[in-house]
This record gives sequence, structure tokens and C-alpha cells, in this order.
Amino acid sequence: MEGILGITGASGSIYGIRLMENLKGKVHLIISDGAKKIINDETNYDLDKLNEYSYKIYENSQMDASVASGSYPFDYMIICPASISTISKIAVGIQDNLITRAAAVSLKEKRKLIVVPRETPLTSINLKSMATLSDHGAVILPAMPAFYHNPKDIDELVNFVVGRILDQVGIKNNLFKRWRT
Repeated sequence: MEGILGITGASGSIYGIRLMENLKGKVHLIISDGAKKIINDETNYDLDKLNEYSYKIYENSQMDASVASGSYPFDYMIICPASISTISKIAVGIQDNLITRAAAVSLKEKRKLIVVPRETPLTSINLKSMATLSDHGAVILPAMPAFYHNPKDIDELVNFVVGRILDQVGIKNNLFKRWRT
């Protein structure tokens, strides 16, 4: 299985990092400049470590990347976390960077696109953008952790969301306790 992970400049970069650590197969990674700043601000994570997990890392400005073309075969794209700016651009067809272009390719080629918004509260405009993406086949999977498994720390909350994302692309995981198991 081959996929793309886009990490944008929304708060909650730990979701994208944890996802990268748990994705299997060939993974192309695109990190926006805003995401690099947020990762630095919110975590102690060394961005150089991402080389260990990804097949290829692209700059978000790299519009000539293979994943920008519908002729390049990939199975899924995940945008996690997805900024409202990125969601809005994709919803109206703006393809001004590699993340928005690869997302447009995912939609036009009918490949799985999972968008993980990390924003609250949401305006009607935000909700309409998400509804538009959903209408075009994207999965909207907000970073909303559950509490039925009695999480003991932030890692367990993050792992719940990441585990649910992995479920969407068919990657088996034991990151969280499932309902009544």
C-alpha cells in the first residue's frame, strides 16, 4: 500500500507525527512551512527523525513532485492535522501547493482522501467546506478523542484518533482499546 501524508499548520501536529510513526508501506510526506513551525512550538520532536518513517519527503512548494500527478498511483492521502485554510482551498479547487494539489488528485482519481480537521469552534463556512469535501468522497475525521476507554494521558487520547485514521486506510493497529473489547 502506498500513501501520502500531508501535515499542515493546524495545532495538533502530534497527530500527524504519531500517524507517520504508525503508517505502513510506502509513505510520501509533505509538511507545510506552518506545520514545521507548529511542530517546533508544540513538541520536542526532531523533524530529521521523519526520514526514518517516510519513503520520500517533499517540500509543500514542490509542485513537480510525482504525487501531484493523477498518473502516479497511490492508494490514499491523509491530511492530519488539516488547517481550515487547507480544507477551504481544497473545497473550492485551489491547488496552490503540493498538499492541495495531491488532495485534488485524490478526489479526481477517486482515491481515498481523509481530512483530519483540528479546529474549534467551526463556522458555517468551515462546515460547508467540509460538507463539500464529504460530498466529493473525502472522509472527514475530526481529531475528537473518545473517553470510553478511560484514557490516562495525552498519548492515549492521541492514539485513539490515530488508530481511527489507520482503520480508515485498512492498517491494523492496537493503539487504543476498542468499544467493549
